[in-house]
Amino acid sequence: MGKGLEELGTAPVGRLLLKYSLPAVVGTVVSAVYNIVDSIVIGHAIDDPNVVAGIAVTFPVMNITTALGMLIGAGAATRVSIVLGQNDRRVAEIILGNCIQLTVIIGLLYAGVFAVFMDPVLRMFGASENSLPYAREFMLWVLPGSVLMNMTFSYNNVMRASGYPGKAMLTNMIGAILNCILAPLFLFVFEWGIRGAAIATDISMFVTAVWVMSHFFNRKNTLHFTRGTYRFNWPIIRSVLYIGMAPFLINICGSAINAIVNNSLLDYGGDDAIASVVVFNRYVTVFIFVVIGICQGMQPIVGYNYGSGRYQRLFKTFWLAAASGVVITSLGSIIGALNPRAIAAMFMQDESQIECAVNCIRITTISFWMVGFQVVSTNFFQALGMAGKAMFLSLSRQIIFMIPLLYILPHFFGLDGVWSSYPISDVLATIVTGTMLAVQIRKIKRESLHKSEETPAEIANDI
Repeated sequence: MGKGLEELGTAPVGRLLLKYSLPAVVGTVVSAVYNIVDSIVIGHAIDDPNVVAGIAVTFPVMNITTALGMLIGAGAATRVSIVLGQNDRRVAEIILGNCIQLTVIIGLLYAGVFAVFMDPVLRMFGASENSLPYAREFMLWVLPGSVLMNMTFSYNNVMRASGYPGKAMLTNMIGAILNCILAPLFLFVFEWGIRGAAIATDISMFVTAVWVMSHFFNRKNTLHFTRGTYRFNWPIIRSVLYIGMAPFLINICGSAINAIVNNSLLDYGGDDAIASVVVFNRYVTVFIFVVIGICQGMQPIVGYNYGSGRYQRLFKTFWLAAASGVVITSLGSIIGALNPRAIAAMFMQDESQIECAVNCIRITTISFWMVGFQVVSTNFFQALGMAGKAMFLSLSRQIIFMIPLLYILPHFFGLDGVWSSYPISDVLATIVTGTMLAVQIRKIKRESLHKSEETPAEIANDI
């Protein structure tokens, strides 16, 4: 087994988490910055306040694309980490071969179905007569790149899990930097309007897909495509989809939440309120993506050490990641409370939209500091292959808490009731997450008593 994989079970945990998380954080932050720059460019290049609301209603659709990538990518990455920890490279290669077919088939089906039902779906997600033309034009041009987006997302996770965190970081950087160059060029210089932003995204996805897939066709790399691995192995496919189902449903529920939120906002605040969601989403995305980068660095370490029975390393990795996540989202809460107007003005020109966004940011970020713990804990369960528990934790916030609040609070508090559903859901979900985590940690510790323990030398080496 390669040196890159061996260090997952031997190198000091703190240094190892930094090594795997830092490239992932850089990559995800670059992607977040791209999202921000893209929204700023669109908001200032097109002199119509409805364009911001039009982009807002495309977010749930793009979330579904991300969900499909997570369904395969997150499941494959977790399974690859665990089987490599068990020193079973052949199974890892079969996972690789099976997932390429799943990615293409699912991506094409999604693009085809959405193309047929585009207008009804966009209206369902909150498009008004004013914002629908912008949303439709953007989706018509960006839809062809959705299959490439799925492929890039799926296999970039596997690349990181198989011992190449630095190269996985470059994937995000290449796509984001290229997009940041092309989007302003197409909108300000060529004046292509909103389709220019979509075409820039398509080109960036093509380049990154070529970059990622070339890695797995290179036989010199730890894990690569080999003959005899493409025939569907249904037990493996089920295991990948089972693990990936948690992040998939998280994103699907996120899209459903966005639909409910957008329709509530349309009723209580109109297009200005929907535009405010763009500002809130783009702002918190920066901090969430940093936490996700930490989780991506944590995942192969936790999966490998769980597969090899090194529980001391597993717990140390989790607590370091959780503490880092809380620090990051706490920073987001503080900045959101102190500078909401500056944040809103980055994305908008219209004063009424800015005022609405300021109120949104002040309320929605009150409990945002808790989100870091939630995200890391959910990913911890996923890294252990406990998809059902990861799924429940994610859905508890969105389904059990947020949806009822979105239907109840606006009747009493109007638009502020919609915004208040976010922090209240965060508080309740954090309580549930902490309870489940405590129970699971005790269970793993009990199980470890019946398995081989690490030697004193190994434990000392973890510190």
